[in-house]
Amino acid sequence: MGYILNQPLWGILAHGLRRYGLMRLSLVIYSMHGGGAERVMKLLCDAWSGQGHELTLITLAEAASDFFQVDPRVRRVGLGLLADSPGLCPALANNAARLRALRRALKASRPQAIISFGDATNVLTILATLGLKPPVVVCEHTDPHHHQVGRLWSALRRLTYPLADAVVGVSPAAEEYVKRFVRRRPVLTIPNPIQPPRPDAGPPRRPWPLGPTVMGMGRLHPSKGFDLLLRAFAACQEAGPSWRLVILGEGPERPRLEALALELGIAQRVHLPGQVAEPAPLLRQAEFFVMSSRYEGFPMALSEAMSCGLAVVASDCSAGVRQIVRPGLDGLLVPPGEPEALAQAMLWLMQNPQGRASLAAKAPEVVERFGLRRVLEQWDSLFRQLGVG
Repeated sequence: MGYILNQPLWGILAHGLRRYGLMRLSLVIYSMHGGGAERVMKLLCDAWSGQGHELTLITLAEAASDFFQVDPRVRRVGLGLLADSPGLCPALANNAARLRALRRALKASRPQAIISFGDATNVLTILATLGLKPPVVVCEHTDPHHHQVGRLWSALRRLTYPLADAVVGVSPAAEEYVKRFVRRRPVLTIPNPIQPPRPDAGPPRRPWPLGPTVMGMGRLHPSKGFDLLLRAFAACQEAGPSWRLVILGEGPERPRLEALALELGIAQRVHLPGQVAEPAPLLRQAEFFVMSSRYEGFPMALSEAMSCGLAVVASDCSAGVRQIVRPGLDGLLVPPGEPEALAQAMLWLMQNPQGRASLAAKAPEVVERFGLRRVLEQWDSLFRQLGVG
């Protein structure tokens, strides 16, 4: 006991954490502005801090810009280093500054393990931790076969990922891609955790006119294929003019999508309410959900919609989607990039309330298959493999 008392305070805390099986984790992500990876980060932070682990969440963005708020027990560090780089030299200087600041923040947090989310952020985290002792786990949240990060970042990923202690993909596609160049470290799939909607999520809100509703959700970005969804919805004219299309989310595609809705003559029936932190009250007011993405990893929006008891139509664009949707049991899959096929599936659900109800009844089982408890167990297994905790 005298030995312990002579240690610095952080040493005493570390001893206590090891004694009771708790961990001190540092987590790194580009920002908490909003999106699937950010939502997963919040879920994991809240769960791990709730278990008593000591967490530090570090972002390259400033903390004041957070859309997702994590548990107050999580130490929050925002580096505020998201300046645009007008050329190669400024880009090199900015990234060198990010590496120095990130390394300082990670050393100050004294982690037993470091977890990073996102391709470019993963590269920076690996470089910032060279020579440090804690194991580093990097996570791929998209399908790298389709998500283009540019030649430089792609080359850096291939050079740096073998230096990480483990690589996690959210779908088998990401795992298969990374195994091409990471052969001596663990590479595994851990899906995104899914939680049932909170019963206290607030009273129903409906910021769009009455009428049967088709719902979409995600960042307004070309990868999400919302232009395809608009074209498919416009093709469902025989379902009647009372149907509404609501797309939750925000992003750079908003002007293009609004212009396309006008061009297709459906602007009065299409509504873009923006991003919401707690989408469940709105999702519950839809008749069914559509995911029209061109590519995905393990889509949170799709699984959240199913957890709310919605039948779904989904683009069969990744192995992660095929893990979530069981065709004919809880949803329908259509070929990616084909608005005609999307329209046919949507029209079937619009015109077949009994079929819709049958799919919706099975949809919440997604929580049992990919629930938070099961996902945390997979993370615990990885930590044990790395000698942490």
